[in-house]
Amino acid sequence: MNLNGRRESSNVSDRRSGGGGGGKKIGAGIGAVIIAAIIAWISGGNPLDVLISNAGSFTSGSSQVSQNYTPTEEEEELARFSRQILAGTEDVWTKIFARMGKEYEAPTLVLYTDAVRSACGDASASVGPFYCSADEKLYIDLSFFRDMRKTLGADGDFAYAYVIAHEVGHHVQHLLGILDEAHSQMNRVSETEANNISVRIELQADFLAGVWAYHDNEMFSSIEDGDLEEALDASMKIGDDYLQKRARGYSVPDSFTHGTSAQRSRWLKKGLSTGDLSQGDTFSIPYSSL
Repeated sequence: MNLNGRRESSNVSDRRSGGGGGGKKIGAGIGAVIIAAIIAWISGGNPLDVLISNAGSFTSGSSQVSQNYTPTEEEEELARFSRQILAGTEDVWTKIFARMGKEYEAPTLVLYTDAVRSACGDASASVGPFYCSADEKLYIDLSFFRDMRKTLGADGDFAYAYVIAHEVGHHVQHLLGILDEAHSQMNRVSETEANNISVRIELQADFLAGVWAYHDNEMFSSIEDGDLEEALDASMKIGDDYLQKRARGYSVPDSFTHGTSAQRSRWLKKGLSTGDLSQGDTFSIPYSSL
């Protein structure tokens, strides 16, 4: 991506720590990282269910920054990159919301290491990136990008940008009332039906990530050769079918909560190619047509 001269967002809360006072880290090892990748995308903008399962595994000081912590050069580059991508989402969504006669309220990006406390509960790095609508913050342990590269083979700055833009997409859904309504519906139906609704939520967030990229490129000429391939490759490697087969050798469609690799790639590509918010309704079409 071409980010030369791009501003960095100030809507960032840096809670990174060196680990000494940062709570218990969960998810060391390749097997755990694969599971973490699955859990990260199963949380689907409403990580509470995942976080509850980790209750009690964190220290009370999990969100405190260690004064002795010194980030690596690579981590600082990722932090700067994340601030620039967040700024890009602010610029794009502010413009799109203004066209709709609405005001965009930017979320806060929380950078953390090992563990963090959110309004949705305590979370470890094994949860992966998530959005909490209760405090309108997205949470990222930057080591997730390293794990994407080493474990899933999903690499590249545009692939990383897609992760951030997807979580911001959940924030957009929240501001538009879509997320809360979908979660309300999930509480009234069977587990299988709730999973289907979750898939619709996630595919729309993928679409919104694509819409962001379309407009960001129009505004800043940010997309370079190979970028689209990076994002589409990442979307393929975080599909429920791909991750489940990699983790246990088979997939269970009724348990899908994010969509298949083909679905995720298709909706991301649709947003990237059209930039048209009106084409992202994943809720009114038949589930089999997603």
